[in-house]
Amino acid sequence: MNHKATITTESVHVVSDLQEICFDVLQEKYAKGEEKTLPGPEMAKAIRLRVAKALAAEEKDAKKYQDIFMRAMESGFIPGGRVNSSAGTGIKNVTLINCFVQPIGDSISDTVDGKEGIYPALRDAAETMRRGGGVGYDFSSIRPSGAQVKGTASSASGPVSYMHVFDQSCSTVESAGARRGAQMGVLRVDHPDIMKFVTAKQQSGRLNNFNISVAITDSFMQSLEAGSKFELVHKAEPSDELIEQGAYQREEDGKWVYRVVDPAEIWSGIMDSTYNAAEPGVLFIDRINIENNLHYCEVIEATNPCGEIPIPDFGCCCLGSINLTAFINNPFSKNATFNYETFAWVVTQAVRMLDDVLNATAWPLPQQQQEAINKRRIGLGYTGLGDALIEMGIRYDSEPGRVFGGEITRFMRDTAYRASIELAKEKGPFPQFDAVQYLESGFAKRLPDEIKEAIREHGIRNSHLLSIAPTGTISLAFADNTSNGIEPAFSWFYNRTKRMADGSTRDYKVEDHAYRVWGAIGNDQSNLPECFVSALDISARDHMLMQAAIQPFIDASISKTVNVPGDYPFAQFADLYLEAWKAGLKGITTYRPNSILGSVLSVETPVPQDLDQSEPDRKIRINETPEVALASLRWTNRPKLSAGNPGVTFMVESYESRFALFIGHIENGTQHPFEVWVNGAEQPRGLTALAKNLSMDMRSEDHDWLKIKLDSLSKTAGSPFSMAMPPVGDEMHVPGNVAAMAHLIRYRCDELGLFTDTQRKTPLTDAMFSRKEPKSGTNGTLSWTVDIHNPTTGDDFAMFVKECVMPDGSHRPYSVWLSGTYPLDFNGITKSLSLDMRVLDTAWIGKKLRSLKDLPEAQGDFFAKTPGSDKQEIQPSTIAYIARLLIHRYHMLGILDEKGFPLHPMGMLQAEVEPAKKGKVGNITIAGKVCPECGVSAVIRRDGCDFCSACGHTGSCG
Repeated sequence: MNHKATITTESVHVVSDLQEICFDVLQEKYAKGEEKTLPGPEMAKAIRLRVAKALAAEEKDAKKYQDIFMRAMESGFIPGGRVNSSAGTGIKNVTLINCFVQPIGDSISDTVDGKEGIYPALRDAAETMRRGGGVGYDFSSIRPSGAQVKGTASSASGPVSYMHVFDQSCSTVESAGARRGAQMGVLRVDHPDIMKFVTAKQQSGRLNNFNISVAITDSFMQSLEAGSKFELVHKAEPSDELIEQGAYQREEDGKWVYRVVDPAEIWSGIMDSTYNAAEPGVLFIDRINIENNLHYCEVIEATNPCGEIPIPDFGCCCLGSINLTAFINNPFSKNATFNYETFAWVVTQAVRMLDDVLNATAWPLPQQQQEAINKRRIGLGYTGLGDALIEMGIRYDSEPGRVFGGEITRFMRDTAYRASIELAKEKGPFPQFDAVQYLESGFAKRLPDEIKEAIREHGIRNSHLLSIAPTGTISLAFADNTSNGIEPAFSWFYNRTKRMADGSTRDYKVEDHAYRVWGAIGNDQSNLPECFVSALDISARDHMLMQAAIQPFIDASISKTVNVPGDYPFAQFADLYLEAWKAGLKGITTYRPNSILGSVLSVETPVPQDLDQSEPDRKIRINETPEVALASLRWTNRPKLSAGNPGVTFMVESYESRFALFIGHIENGTQHPFEVWVNGAEQPRGLTALAKNLSMDMRSEDHDWLKIKLDSLSKTAGSPFSMAMPPVGDEMHVPGNVAAMAHLIRYRCDELGLFTDTQRKTPLTDAMFSRKEPKSGTNGTLSWTVDIHNPTTGDDFAMFVKECVMPDGSHRPYSVWLSGTYPLDFNGITKSLSLDMRVLDTAWIGKKLRSLKDLPEAQGDFFAKTPGSDKQEIQPSTIAYIARLLIHRYHMLGILDEKGFPLHPMGMLQAEVEPAKKGKVGNITIAGKVCPECGVSAVIRRDGCDFCSACGHTGSCG
């Protein structure tokens, strides 16, 4: 093979310019020192040169291999994230290895069956995470709850209780560094505490630093298919009480049977939790061990946090990926081909580089170093399969697509094994190599005869060579945002919202690599060919079938997310997992977007109130509410007006501020105002929020409702001033900025004839349970009160939420007030929200609060406790925090969920989320966890990595 092979494909050359996202990720994740000051292409080159030099130092001829390693990376090889960020930096205590597995024995402090006790394991895991490695654990050794603890004459609390200890330790380690301490918790399906484990994350704030997976045995799956009973067992003796209830000891292995169950009940519990919350994942643990090349000297019980590397105790993930799109010649043409020759050269060099990583890295623990040296396990994979298929003109969800995926992977397997055999000739095989037993593994038996013969004769340098890992950030940084791993692209482009140093945000476009290539060679990006199928276009079964086509050629495992639509039937979902087992997969992970993902999944015990409530509840009571047919409103969201829309602009000048007020309208038979904007460097704080609130009011069909709002706001106190009113500049004295804004909007609405229609509908006005704010008598009334302090802006005030008792006995907020130090113009948004609170259908107030909960303010963000928890996070602004607190109060009262969606909508608002349409190319926001970048509840698991479907933020993988 020509060792001077270089990339010659057109695919990369036509988009050689660097996307801004690539520069951002390079700078934030991988560049060190002076590298951060370089322009994008030079920055990538400097990082690669640093890595090449560091790894080549492990070779006898360092200069020769520095050049070879540099060419390999420029030709498509991307070492794992930890290698790119740390190799050659001189930081001695940081590991280049992504992840490890840590053993845990059934003891507090002693070593049992070769596994160290719980607290020594906790110490070692903390040390590993401190050095930058993620950790996987099998908790199955820990005795179940109710088992005897003879030394203390007590009963065990079970493995889940100790998982919380590891979870808290991970949180502490995380606070000391920039990288999240990723963890994987595994429990065998036959463990007596399996159902406690399955539901362990279904409470808010529980095990947030864990991914969890169930180790499914073949015997369980066979019992499930046969409908026969299944035993939950452990070697620890149960308590006398459990023995009295029927627990017994098996003769064949001495294990104790705690319960005999219907496997369908466990399977249903696993599937139900996975369907609703994307966890637990499933590992087919027996298949993992049958396939294992080292079946003769190790037992695998767990995986790393993303599941692509099943490894034994103290095993490691030494990862790297090859960008497949770098080898496509003549993309999108009839002559499109894959450059196997260059690919083979890069694979060969990548194997050597990853083998060198094992020598170059610092090891958190000596046991990890010894395990790695004994077996020299590496995990070479690829990224960009989805985009490579597109550039070849092949659909991902087709039989030709699966054939191509399998062919590429088989070629990579054979090339990597040949390269490792050559390394064994040069440097020797891994110490625990046994040719006869090695070649008896399920995987090695499928190798070509000539490779097996070469292994018998020369040995092999690395026990395992192949793994498909998540490539979220390295694909962004080094591969022009090509599709990740074996995944299809998620979307063809999205808008990335980036928070700047001054607290402001800036948007820019992020494009998929294949989409860029399509446009760069002169094609219309609005007219994509049939081969452009995204992850959300592809059926769940076709996702799984691609994984099944590739798995036979991967000796470790594959990180793959099977995207499942929100309306995917539960029965088919469970069948998908059964089919995955039958297809020979080692595990399967799904992601199904739904309204509760990332929120509270079960009711928690109420926290005791600080307030003495021994006296009668002095809440105002509403004796009756209107009986109305709630008509759907005109627009739930801003209409999309591709041709633009007309509007007028008013300037408002007071003693303290100067701002522009834009009022836009549409012309559809009649002119109808539909939005308000506030702009200007001197605009008062709080008016942008009020404009968003009033824009939704304008888009309702209820003109009386808007009139009520404007009449109320026109009396809002602030700093009084006189302003010139249109059309001729007559002077009007107004009590403040909010009132000025209300008068100008009212003028424009009158000018458009909005309030002259006597036959108009009034759905919002009719649905108010109280037109005027209910007033308390001299005995007063209770309110919900929160202190708010934004040190950045100097806001320091209390928020009071007055509540009433509805005829059905439920409690409802009906008014919100502020008292303390804050901009008086905030009174506008609180007045407006107080009216919104009195609409019967809580979908209305939910929509209003959701529109404000992520509202940013330049240099106005601050740290504060997340409502409902002790965890602190960045709040986008004081107004956003007010909205989040109000959502939390509505959630406490059982009215809204944690994201602000109504638990019992009455039909006033039409469905706000449309199903993804085939061919959609832009942002596709999906419900998920709260994003640390933008604060939107839209962080999903995409290709093994945290990804915000609202702002494009890519977080941790694993």
